[in-house]
Amino acid sequence: MKKYIFLFFPSLIFCLSTLAQKHSKPSAGTTGDWKYLGTVHARHTTDHDAFIIRGPYDYFRKLKFKVTDAPLNIKRMIVRYDDGGLPENIDIRHNIPKGGESRIIDLAGRKRKLKQVDFWYETIGMLNGKADLSLFGIK
Repeated sequence: MKKYIFLFFPSLIFCLSTLAQKHSKPSAGTTGDWKYLGTVHARHTTDHDAFIIRGPYDYFRKLKFKVTDAPLNIKRMIVRYDDGGLPENIDIRHNIPKGGESRIIDLAGRKRKLKQVDFWYETIGMLNGKADLSLFGIK
């Protein structure tokens, strides 16, 4: 009986610590609160779209895309800032599956106010339908 008690308590502690880690609040930084910035519908007839970021503008330092309804190959993007500075040209070259998301994209420099995000893409197969592409930013 004592043997089972010695096995039970370490197992219980391990299970409780695992549950605590799963349900803990995400740390600030890359897993903080992502803000939804908009959605566009990637059509088969075009290869370029843009997100116009409406005011009030927020400061962001990281971006990511989420794809629904069909896979999408994002080639590159240009981030335009509200302060009128030079736009940032970012090569993505990432196939995002249906229901997937891009890698986290770090923006150069400090947090800056976004004005517009242009992106170039390639739809993957006419039979897959149209992809909805959503943009998220983190401060």
